[in-house]
Amino acid sequence: MEEILEILEKNSRLNDEQIAVMVNKPVEQVKQAIKKYEEDNVILGYNTLINWENTDNEAVTALIEVKVTPQRGEGFDKVAERIYLFPEVKACYLMSGGFDLTVIVEGKTMKGVALFVAEKLAPLESVLSTATHFVLKKYKDKGIVFKEKLKDDREAIFL
Repeated sequence: MEEILEILEKNSRLNDEQIAVMVNKPVEQVKQAIKKYEEDNVILGYNTLINWENTDNEAVTALIEVKVTPQRGEGFDKVAERIYLFPEVKACYLMSGGFDLTVIVEGKTMKGVALFVAEKLAPLESVLSTATHFVLKKYKDKGIVFKEKLKDDREAIFL
């Protein structure tokens, strides 16, 4: 029934009846599967992807590379938890390669994000260094392309 998860990941607005038709299963079976996925923390939430550039909302997104010292007996988990509990942090990932954590932060201005890094993130005891990269433009996010749809203002001619 992972097919249900794939469908919901692409469009969480579909109702149980629509999903049942798509997977060729009874509606009650789909409802029970979704409920179990929610109870088992497979489905953690339902999000809407918004193109904030098309609104009046001014926001800045930054990707921050963070090098940390893992804590004895806790590894990276305790440090990551301390970081992801900040309300400015929208995502936090353990990485392989040249740094340890990727932290996605949103703020109202670049200065606000910079102050978050300087005053809250960098001073944490386990944080060795940070490198902040500001998102200038989103082209694609969560599989969705942000390209504006071109309007066709041509009039139809019928012969």
